[in-house]
Amino acid sequence: MALKLITAPAVEPLTLAEAKLHLRVTGSDEDALITSLIVAARRMAEQRSGRALCDQTWELALDAFPAGAIELPRPPVSSIASIKYLDAAGADQTLAADQYALDNYGGQHWALPAQDVAWPGTLAAANAVKVRFVAGYGAAAAVPADIKAWLLLAIGTLYAQRETVVADQAVELPGGFWQSLLDPYRVIGF
Repeated sequence: MALKLITAPAVEPLTLAEAKLHLRVTGSDEDALITSLIVAARRMAEQRSGRALCDQTWELALDAFPAGAIELPRPPVSSIASIKYLDAAGADQTLAADQYALDNYGGQHWALPAQDVAWPGTLAAANAVKVRFVAGYGAAAAVPADIKAWLLLAIGTLYAQRETVVADQAVELPGGFWQSLLDPYRVIGF
């Protein structure tokens, strides 16, 4: 099983203006730095929570179809773009959209075979099945406020602590209560 980012988010959950307001920065001299910190903070939040924040396209590769549902990582999943596979003869096939369904109701999201449909047989090969899907909350405005609060605090810490070592002591992101802002969004499992 492998997961590959196909299309990165087109927008970040925070704008440069929002980050600068939080940092109390008025000039534009550090815009490039702050923009890079927004991206770094989003990536950290996604890694720590297991979620996608703004819409991005992922591809999950499996060696074969499972007996039942396919768990889709990086929730929330808004759509399945395609399910492709190598048939028993090794030919590329694409399942018709009416052959599968997306279950994105709860915390875990799944690709399911449609009612009265079974997954097809595949060639015994690595990455014989590829599920491409869109994950994320959608627009930046839809990202939960407590995740945005975590992002602002992480950006503030990264902005203030620009070195990994200060006076021969390693600098890490501080723990404490603000780290728990991501806890409700942490994906268990995958």
